[in-house]
Amino acid sequence: MPLFLSQASYNEEAWKALVSNPQNRLDALRPVFEKLGGRILNAYFAFGDYDVVLISEFPDNVSAAALAIAAAAGGSVKTIKTTPLMDAAQGVEAMRKAASSGYRPVTTGRTATA
Repeated sequence: MPLFLSQASYNEEAWKALVSNPQNRLDALRPVFEKLGGRILNAYFAFGDYDVVLISEFPDNVSAAALAIAAAAGGSVKTIKTTPLMDAAQGVEAMRKAASSGYRPVTTGRTATA
C-alpha cells in the first residue's frame, strides 16, 4: 500500500485547547484513517515548521488527499502538507524510467526575433 508523509501545524486555538486539555490526538485520528482505508504507521510531535509528523499508508492518493482536506477544513490546523513516499526500489525504477523517457532540457541560445 502506498506510503505518505503528513506534516501539520496546529493553529493558536488548537494549541490553547491542547494545553488546557492535553491529549493524544492519535486516538481520535486512527478511526478516520481506517475509514479512509489507511492506517498510521508512525506519529511524532515535532517542533519547527510542523507540530505533528505522521507516516501512514493509504490505498491511493485520493484517500490521502481526503484526509488532508478534512484536516484543513476542520479548522485546527493552519498548515498541512502531504508527500507521497517511495521506497528505494521504486526510486531506482523512477530513475531508470527517467533515463529512457527521452526528455530534453531547455537549451540556451538566441532565438529569432520578428
